[in-house]
Amino acid sequence: MPTQRVRLPVLIFGACLASTGATALVGESALNGPMANHALMVLASNAGRAGFCTGVVIARDVILTAAHCVASVQQTRIYFKQGDTPVFLAPAAIEVHPQYRANALRTRERSIDLALIRSPTALPAPYAPMALDPSDGVTLGEILGVAGFGVTREGDGASAGLLRWGQLKARAPLSAILLWAEDPASKGFGACEGDSGGPIFSLETGTLVAISNWSEGERGARCGKLTQAALVAPQRPWINGVLRVWGVLR
Repeated sequence: MPTQRVRLPVLIFGACLASTGATALVGESALNGPMANHALMVLASNAGRAGFCTGVVIARDVILTAAHCVASVQQTRIYFKQGDTPVFLAPAAIEVHPQYRANALRTRERSIDLALIRSPTALPAPYAPMALDPSDGVTLGEILGVAGFGVTREGDGASAGLLRWGQLKARAPLSAILLWAEDPASKGFGACEGDSGGPIFSLETGTLVAISNWSEGERGARCGKLTQAALVAPQRPWINGVLRVWGVLR
């Protein structure tokens, strides 16, 4: 089984839709994008450092994100805006996938980079649960949607914070637990800093296919060449099991 690579530092907490050049190759903004009612931000701090990721609403009070995006309940916040008012919610609970290994890159272990966050209250409208894709995988060359709040210029934190989306193409190798994807136009579009935990979704059905968790670029860059994500369908037993323990109905 391919080893999942986790290399982004705690300060960054993951990947965003970005170009490695000066001009971002991004799609529509949150006002018009298909994920506007499903995606929000996850903030966390650890060892004196703070960072942000994207998360996906899968139940009225549950968010699915990447495991490397969360810290303790006390050090993690769910962030969104209600109108023009910023809202920071302390989670009621966090559950990290039991097969997540934070040092998987060094130890070359298999790692499932997923975590569930329970909100203390139901998330307000317009947020609504996103359906999980029922299929067991994707096909080579399949075009998928991807969304996130991350940077549109690598290393420029000021370019982050707006939900954007675009398209990626599934590429080899095919895996039972991971998705690899690349820019179909070969112009450097992909997940980047801040996009980890964000949705990769079917353009045909609108269902959640995978959760972004890693990216790399050309010549030492972190973004723009390859986006990696954890497939959701193989982890449905774990997701449903946690929801049952929490007493959540989807």
